[in-house]
Amino acid sequence: MENSSERPESEMKDELSLEIDPPLKESHATAEDWRKALHKVVPAVVVLRTTACRAFDTESAGSGYATGFVVDKRRGIILTNRHVVKPGPVAAEAMFVNREEIPVYPIYRDPVHDFGFFRYDPAAIQFLSYEEIPLAPEAACVGLEIRVVGNDSGEKISILAGTLARLDRDAPHYKKDGYNDFNTFYMQAASGTKGGSSGSPVIDWQGRAVALNAGGKKSSSSSAFFFPLERVVRALNFLQKGRDSCQDKWEVVIIPRGTVQLVRHASPLTETGMLVVDSVVPGGPSCKHMEPGDVLVRMNGEVITQFLKIETLLDNSVGQNVELEFERGGTSLTVQLVVEDLHSITPNYFLEVSGAVIHPLSYQQARNFRFRCGLVYVSEPGYMLYRAGVPRHAIIKRLADEDISNLEDFINVLSKLSRGARVPLVYINYNDRHRRKSVLVTVDIHEWYASPQIYTRDDGSGIWIGKPTLPPNSQLISSAVIQVGNGVASMDTSTSEHFQEESNNGTKNSRLGEEDASADSIVTAEVEDSTSPGDIVLSDDHDTSANSGNASVAERVIEPTLVMLTHFVGTGVIIYHSEEMGLVAVDRNTVAISASDIMISFAAFPIEIPGEAVFLHPVHNYAIIAYDPSALGPAEPALRRGESVYLVGLSRSLQATSRKSIVTNPCAALQISSAESPRYRETNMEVIELDTDFGSSFSGVLTDEHGRVKAIWASFSFQLKYGLNSSQDHQCVRGIPVHSVSQVLDKIISGAKGPSRLINGIKRPMPLVRVLEVEFNCTLLSKARSFGLSNNWIQALAKKDPVRRQVLQVNGCLAGSKAENLLEQGDMVLAINKKPVTCFNDLEDACHALDMHDDMDAKLELTIFRQGREMEICVGTDERDGNGTTRVINWCGCFVQDPHPAVRALGFLPQEGHGVYVTRWSTGSPVHRYGLYPHRWIVEVNGKPTPDLDAFVNVTKEIEDGEFVRVRTVHLNGKPQVLTLKQDLHYWPTWELCFDPETAIWHRKTIKSIETGDSL
Repeated sequence: MENSSERPESEMKDELSLEIDPPLKESHATAEDWRKALHKVVPAVVVLRTTACRAFDTESAGSGYATGFVVDKRRGIILTNRHVVKPGPVAAEAMFVNREEIPVYPIYRDPVHDFGFFRYDPAAIQFLSYEEIPLAPEAACVGLEIRVVGNDSGEKISILAGTLARLDRDAPHYKKDGYNDFNTFYMQAASGTKGGSSGSPVIDWQGRAVALNAGGKKSSSSSAFFFPLERVVRALNFLQKGRDSCQDKWEVVIIPRGTVQLVRHASPLTETGMLVVDSVVPGGPSCKHMEPGDVLVRMNGEVITQFLKIETLLDNSVGQNVELEFERGGTSLTVQLVVEDLHSITPNYFLEVSGAVIHPLSYQQARNFRFRCGLVYVSEPGYMLYRAGVPRHAIIKRLADEDISNLEDFINVLSKLSRGARVPLVYINYNDRHRRKSVLVTVDIHEWYASPQIYTRDDGSGIWIGKPTLPPNSQLISSAVIQVGNGVASMDTSTSEHFQEESNNGTKNSRLGEEDASADSIVTAEVEDSTSPGDIVLSDDHDTSANSGNASVAERVIEPTLVMLTHFVGTGVIIYHSEEMGLVAVDRNTVAISASDIMISFAAFPIEIPGEAVFLHPVHNYAIIAYDPSALGPAEPALRRGESVYLVGLSRSLQATSRKSIVTNPCAALQISSAESPRYRETNMEVIELDTDFGSSFSGVLTDEHGRVKAIWASFSFQLKYGLNSSQDHQCVRGIPVHSVSQVLDKIISGAKGPSRLINGIKRPMPLVRVLEVEFNCTLLSKARSFGLSNNWIQALAKKDPVRRQVLQVNGCLAGSKAENLLEQGDMVLAINKKPVTCFNDLEDACHALDMHDDMDAKLELTIFRQGREMEICVGTDERDGNGTTRVINWCGCFVQDPHPAVRALGFLPQEGHGVYVTRWSTGSPVHRYGLYPHRWIVEVNGKPTPDLDAFVNVTKEIEDGEFVRVRTVHLNGKPQVLTLKQDLHYWPTWELCFDPETAIWHRKTIKSIETGDSL
């Protein structure tokens, strides 16, 4: 898919060097010649209307129009693009020029390249005279005048003229998480094709197809890409021979396709060059044997310099060993590799459960995401997984505390679950590949969907055949059939983040239509057991008059009866509560229909239970939800307090201003996601929220009425993501309690043990901060119970902190920290040194207590809950200073440094070395020209390891001006890459910036330049 050249000045050649293409052949075709050719071709071109019935592999469910053309009239074969044939279930019709419409069925789609075939019944065409279009891949040449005949921009038939300009363009890159072609060249012409023209024939004046239209270049509306036909002709020959051997019906035809799971660069047809490894798919035959940058020389003794030749050798050697000779850094190496069957790593079956489509990870997506083939891949989350927060493209690793390595494991665990079961699921995503994420999946209580089915592709009939996948005695299969009115027609599968964003804005989500079912709602309630609404009181032994702020009597009495419904945001109230039944009233904008899944989470009770919509008023805007009070247990009312504070700050004219407000939440856990480019973000912090929005630009301090500072009213930066590739910076303001600041301040004043720094001409020791380099999030005890946490721990944590009612759960460890190999994502930290912990301050206090000891290797004894088991582990802490980055090197226009904490927080450091991280690059520099962009580590320069900045300086000092440098890098996503760049010391000398704590000044030193040579 990514076949951009590794050679220097490749971009210039792409634009300027026509001389590297085959010789120009003049065309003597006349207008009459073209008229005759088109008269013959147009009847054989069809408009394809396709519907992808399920999301599968690289494609989403949906419908559209495209183009195809008849390549075998007698056998009824139509050629089009792979992304038109679809890798998954498809229903399609072909309409000929006379508007005869017939069904077509897929018979082949190539695992890698963008072509595929439909079949049809030739006898069904009764009123049209047409001929097949011959394929002539050898006729393609630069300068050839062409016509693209197809369904362009929704037109029935359109004819666009053009001239072949290049035969060696890189394959078009459509998107990072979908289908892309690779290991081939494409042709390019200025034909201006648009939507609907995919699969159109590119013909010459003799009416022969010389290429297959594939797609356009988004940055240029007049540029089109054409796929060469050599591999198409081979596949067509196999299909024709297979059809001739079967007289009555189409049988499955096996077209051998081999791979060693390498992605390669190549030189154009007439230019001297070699195949160079671009990437290696993890777990494939080439993994651990070949690396990016390796130059392929021979396969089975034959010199290989072109895509077509190596593909032919691989396709003819499926299941056999091939001997591959290559060079790495000037050293010749030989390896024996087994050629894998491409079809075996291209899934032809999927599991459908609760609207989700799950199947083995394909070669296409394995290459895109850099995971091994065969993992359990979520092509479409459907209702059950989407409700739990599992996104599309997720890779499932565990379910119900059992490891999942393939789809059979997933089905086996699923068969053991019963309806309504709530089980943990662990997944990873290519966008955050180094961290596992844990969610709770609720198995459908109602039969919104059919029982789980396995669909398998039948290439003989062109359809996918579904069969039940669970045994009849499975707990998940119910004999009762629940009638749900109009049933489930469709589901909104927008992301859970979308719902959360709207919830935070205080706006209601658009509810599902009456035909849409399974609206997920969650209730949060505070109730008093065994009382009616008129009897509910706040049983708080503390003196509420002194601590309730400005809360009225009515507010204190009514508060425990209020409930909050999220996802569909609304507020309800408990109207009845007894030993036998509990009822909640809520508006119908929140509970729109009776066919709903409702989960009720009570703030006063660390448990989450299902609710049921028992009454929807036919006229008025309210509904009644029932719950089972016996599941609640004894009541433990939560404490809510309001306190008056003053926000004091400075105006633009430097005048002090103050505003009065009320604290609504003194311990709100702040969660900020990673930005597109790693940068500082707050973690493990509880902040103060007020009931008044003073805007994001007003900052200062929060004080009490006597002017005592309670918190810093600070601005926090974060990013909001829109779609896959766009984001926008935002900021919010919250209060930072002075507790954390005062601890550091005390160390500075009393004399810290850390390194000295010059402050106002006096050297002062600065403190070292002891931290547990782990990012946590807060999980409600009701959720923790669903993960299996024992009732004893639930009660102990609730007793320790009756307000928060939460447990700290590991979100991820910083790469390279002492906790990295000890704690896992999803671990719940219950106690430190035998003392229960429930908030971030407990962690900081435990780390601060270690400062009282002189033992630098002092550890914390953690009690954790992991995958259903309680365990004790000792975890070391890390000491960090407050200096931040103190050394930066600029080499060839890129800035390198030690990876800062925000990079390490992503959970990955390359094993080859991680001390030389590229953070920025300069426009017009060598790294800009040759593509050494940020967010990667430089691990080798000219074959020499660069594990840290000193090693990097020693290697680069030996490189002279104008010398080519071979650089091996590893990206944040783990993808290695080798590139070559040319050093330019004239405009881009090597220098470094270092901070000197002795003088408190940054100093710049030249390492190497033309004028000074080697300066260090």
